[in-house]
Amino acid sequence: MARLLDLLTEDYQSGEALARRLKISRQAVSKEAKRLLAEGFPVEMSRKGYRIRPGTPLPHLLHPPGRLGRPYRYLGRVGSTQDVLRAWAEEGAEEGALVLAEVQERGRGRRGRPWESRPGESLTFSLLLRPTLPLSSMGLLPLLAGLALWRAVGVGGLKWPNDLLAPDGRKLAGVLLEAKAEGEEVAYVLLGVGVNVDWAPEGAAALREFSPLSRREVLSGFLLHLESLLPLLESPETLLSLYREASYTLGRWVWVQTPKGVMEGVAEAILPDGSLQVEGVRIGAGEVALVSPLRTEGSDP
Repeated sequence: MARLLDLLTEDYQSGEALARRLKISRQAVSKEAKRLLAEGFPVEMSRKGYRIRPGTPLPHLLHPPGRLGRPYRYLGRVGSTQDVLRAWAEEGAEEGALVLAEVQERGRGRRGRPWESRPGESLTFSLLLRPTLPLSSMGLLPLLAGLALWRAVGVGGLKWPNDLLAPDGRKLAGVLLEAKAEGEEVAYVLLGVGVNVDWAPEGAAALREFSPLSRREVLSGFLLHLESLLPLLESPETLLSLYREASYTLGRWVWVQTPKGVMEGVAEAILPDGSLQVEGVRIGAGEVALVSPLRTEGSDP
C-alpha cells in the first residue's frame, strides 16, 4: 500500500485527492501528515493541501546521476546516519548505499563534536564506499571528499583536510570519515556529510546566503563529483593539484593542535599522503587542525 510520504511532491495536493489515492479518509491523511511532521519529515500543510518542502531529497524525487546513492534510505529522526549506515554495511550493503536523515539526535563531526541540524533546512547524510585501498592510502580520501563537496556547492574553499568554509571564513559544511580495516586493507568507509543549506548554527554560514542551490541539488552534485573523482585515488598528484585550487589553508598562517602541543606557522604544502606541512613539520589528518582562513603571515591575529 502506498504511503503518504511516497505521494508527496513539491506541489500542493488536496487532502481529498490524497485520501482517494491512499483509500483512506481525509482525517486519516491529516493525522498521518502530523505524524510525519513529528518524526522530522518537512511536510507542509495549508489550505492548498499537502506538499513536501521544496528541495527535499525524497527517494522518488532524487535521481542519483551515477552508481552512488543507490540503494537509498530516507529517514526522519535517527541517532546518527553514521550508525545506521554502519549497521547496514555490516549486513552487506553495496558500495554507494546512502542514508539521509532529517533529524540526527546524536549527529557528530570530527573528534566527536556535535553537529547541529534542522529538518528541511540542513543536509545530513552518510555514504558507503568499499574502496580497494591499502590503509596507507586512506589519508587522501578525506581530501577527495572535501573536494567533491566544494565542487558540488560551488562557493568558498577548503580548510584542511575537508571542512568547507564560506567566502568569509565561516564554516559551511563538514565531512566525517570513519573506516573499518581488515588486515592491511580497507573493508569499507562511512562518509558522513553535513551541510548548512537554509539554516546554520550561530557563528556558522548557510549556503542560502551565497547560492540558490537546494538540498537535493547539493546532494546530487556531491554524488556526481565524488564518483568522478574517486579514480584519482590512484593518481595522487592530480588529486592534490585539484585540491590546492580549492584550499583556504595553503599559504595561510595556521595554528594546529598536535599530540605534542600547539604550533603555529605558514601552511606550506599538502604532502602525497594527504598530510599538511606547516613550517617543515608534517601534520597528519588525524590531528586537529584549527585554521584561520582569512589571516596571512604577518597580519594581525
